[in-house]
Amino acid sequence: MSTNRLGFEGRTLKPNNVIADGPYAEVKEIVGGYILVKATNIAEAIKLAEGCPILNIGGHVEVRNVLPMNN
Repeated sequence: MSTNRLGFEGRTLKPNNVIADGPYAEVKEIVGGYILVKATNIAEAIKLAEGCPILNIGGHVEVRNVLPMNN
């Protein structure tokens, strides 16, 4: 088992390739899971996220960096 700390800044990809600033989740929303991808920047990660099937049913994808864990 492992864990990662998600960054506080990023972008949200919505259906029809609409990109919004920030991962501003509402109180009623939760993180349903995450996938780590290796990308050189947020723009490259968003390009990878454009193929996510959740977008086809009205969902959205938050793209964030991963923060290092402090021991």
